[in-house]
Amino acid sequence: MAERRPVPDDARHVVNHLEGKKTVLAVTGGIAAFKALGVLRLLKKQGADVYVVMTDHAAEFMTPAGFAMLSGHPVNLDQFAPAHGWQMEHLALVRGTDLALVAPATANAIAKLATGSADDLFSTLFVALAQRVPTFLAPAMNPLMYGNAVVQAHLDTLRGRGVQIIEPRYGQLASAKEGEGVGRLAEPEEIITEMLACL
Repeated sequence: MAERRPVPDDARHVVNHLEGKKTVLAVTGGIAAFKALGVLRLLKKQGADVYVVMTDHAAEFMTPAGFAMLSGHPVNLDQFAPAHGWQMEHLALVRGTDLALVAPATANAIAKLATGSADDLFSTLFVALAQRVPTFLAPAMNPLMYGNAVVQAHLDTLRGRGVQIIEPRYGQLASAKEGEGVGRLAEPEEIITEMLACL
C-alpha cells in the first residue's frame, strides 16, 4: 500500500489574489451587461471588496438589486447622492480604490473616458481615478461599431494612458440578426484571468 503523503498547505485552499482590494466595477449600457453579474461573482470569489457603479443606460438592461445583493454594497447610480461626511459620491468612491474595471464598456463609455467627459457618476468617477489605479476596460458592441476608426482611436488613446483593454471576442452576438463578429464581451472567467495576469 502506497504511503500517504500530507497535502501541502498551499493546496488546501484557493489563493484569493484580490483579497481586501477595493474594486470599482462600472457597468455601462448594453445587452452584455448581464455578464457583469458573473464578473462581480468572480471578483468576490477572488476576495475583492466590490463597489458597483451603473450608468442610467445600464439600469435599462439590468436592475441594481442583483448587483447590490452580490456586492454587499448599495449600487451607485447618482452623482449627487449624499455620502458619508457629506462628500460627493464620486469622491467617496475614489478614496481607497485599488483597481477599476468597466464591463461592458460601450462605444459611448469609451469615448467619454478617452476625451475626459464627466457628465454622470461613471465618467466623473473615472476622470478622478485616471492613472491613479490599474484600470481595465472590456469593450462590447456591434462589430461595425467596434471596427469604427473613431472607436479604435479612442481605445489607442486609453492604451497610451496605461488602461488595459480586454479585447472583445469573435462569436455570436446578442441579436440573431447581427450574426457573428468581433464585439462579443469576453466571458467573465476570461476577464478575471486577464486582469490577474496584468496585476
